[in-house]
Amino acid sequence: MTEELDHGQTPATQGSRIDAYVDRYAARATGMVASEIRALFAVASRPEVVSLAGGMPYVTALPLDMVGELVSDLVTRRGPVALQYGSGQGDPHLREQICDVMRLEGIQAGGDDVVVTVGSQQALDLITRIFIDPGDVVLAEGPSYVGALGTFAAYQAKVVHIAMDDQGILPESLAQTIYALETAGAPIKFLYTIPTFHNPGGVTLNLARRQQVLDICQRAGVLIIEDNPYGLLGFDGEPMRALRADNPDGVVYLGSFSKTLAPGFRVGWALAPHAIRDKLVLAMESAVLSHSSFTQLAVGQYLATQPWREQIKTFRELYRERRDALLDALEALMPPEVTWTRPAGGFFVWATLPEGLDSKAILPRAVAERVAFVPGTGFFSDGSGARHMRLSYCYPEPDRIREGVRRLAGVIEQEMQLRDTFGTSSVRDHQGVDTPGPDLA
Repeated sequence: MTEELDHGQTPATQGSRIDAYVDRYAARATGMVASEIRALFAVASRPEVVSLAGGMPYVTALPLDMVGELVSDLVTRRGPVALQYGSGQGDPHLREQICDVMRLEGIQAGGDDVVVTVGSQQALDLITRIFIDPGDVVLAEGPSYVGALGTFAAYQAKVVHIAMDDQGILPESLAQTIYALETAGAPIKFLYTIPTFHNPGGVTLNLARRQQVLDICQRAGVLIIEDNPYGLLGFDGEPMRALRADNPDGVVYLGSFSKTLAPGFRVGWALAPHAIRDKLVLAMESAVLSHSSFTQLAVGQYLATQPWREQIKTFRELYRERRDALLDALEALMPPEVTWTRPAGGFFVWATLPEGLDSKAILPRAVAERVAFVPGTGFFSDGSGARHMRLSYCYPEPDRIREGVRRLAGVIEQEMQLRDTFGTSSVRDHQGVDTPGPDLA
């Protein structure tokens, strides 16, 4: 005889579903599924595969012996503090040091308005949590950072992409989109933008457009979330002036030590107007109570005792050499129908394939030829971007980059031959946010 539950329903047969809890998840968890390309990238991580996919900083360029001594000294001298709970807003001294870092981009701020987070990704999550109700609109460049799109999807935001070109987001497209959404009564909560050395686009918003974007959003009352992990990694000249520097009340600035020190410390921050800062601290405390005092103090010790500006210069020179290797190889080896951006800093090149080719369909064949990239579909909320791919130059050695491009060019040439023979029927319909994982973001 079947045992019945108190409410009279017969329990589901054990083993009848892959996930026995599928009916119990919150609505916002419905879209939280792993992309099929995650399994493919498990293969792509093998040493014989040249990965032009991952956005991993080249931490080997750090003086690791010095970092080891610094950490050891921290435990010896300040262990009782470093290993204890800390403030939900972050270590006060580190917050002041962060203001010194931001000053390089023209930002004048006090540590009281900084909230330290577990990488800038957590800052983005907290911002989304305190602003977004299901169905609210987030504006973002198209393409946009895959980690941001995943966060917005988790909170059930509607992402509306704004067109961009080689000079960044198009102000006229932004203004037209805001007007159309306001006319339709759709609530816009904020504009999310990576104006400097964009991920994945590799482009930088020029100075004239920066002021236009600020003016458009200020007139419309739209908050700007400025995500700037790569801002100090430019290859020519001084750092660009941040959007936050010219509108302290209308911009929340997100920063990180992941690219200028090491991602393993997981230390980022948000600089926000006072009221938003208070909400962020409360959201932080509800999420993690307090994050690692140890890593905060380690980063603070590094900034206080080491020539961190010189280390950033070392990273810049290293990434410039690898950027040049990638651009030179693309120019020499790619079919003329392929185009790409030419970044002045950061980690990424955004490539566009010829008509009729699908980067996601090509990826398994590329991995079989021992080269990997991230398909463009992951950088659009609606799964568009099939003709695009992101190529990363930050991690492989220059010779490996050139070899990876040689392999990739061969795959693309084969795909073009197949297209010319059989047409474009292999292009697939893509749906939803396609997240490749943290090591590739």
